[in-house]
Amino acid sequence: MTAPASPPHPAPTGEIVIRTMAMPADANANGDIFGGWLLSQMDLGGGILARGTAHCRVTTVAIDGMTFLRPVNVGDIVTCYAHLLGIGHTSMKIRVEAWVQRFTDRPQLHVTEGTWTYVAIDPSGKPQAVKRGATTPESTPPEK
Repeated sequence: MTAPASPPHPAPTGEIVIRTMAMPADANANGDIFGGWLLSQMDLGGGILARGTAHCRVTTVAIDGMTFLRPVNVGDIVTCYAHLLGIGHTSMKIRVEAWVQRFTDRPQLHVTEGTWTYVAIDPSGKPQAVKRGATTPESTPPEK
């Protein structure tokens, strides 16, 4: 028995970090978009926000639970929204939501979400402190 999915959000939260169209090359034999492709788009979008926050190179270190609420179809416009949940010494927790628009005259549908942890890294790939700039929120502990 599977746990019931949490109800979808009524509207996206966060800023748009990536928008793309699901193409036939991203689909399985049934025409559904591979979950891994969608996860990759979300990771790219979250990484954009993480890099802008840390002002340096970042790497993904964890993805907390995701539930796919709806399928993504070939031709859907996929939009990823991200918002910063917290900043640690070297890490950032970022919530990423994926929404699709099936046709231009229809509302967006929430398809999945997850929480990514990114770590700021130096040029040699070692963790470094998140550089806090004028646009970076004050230090907040990452959510667990």
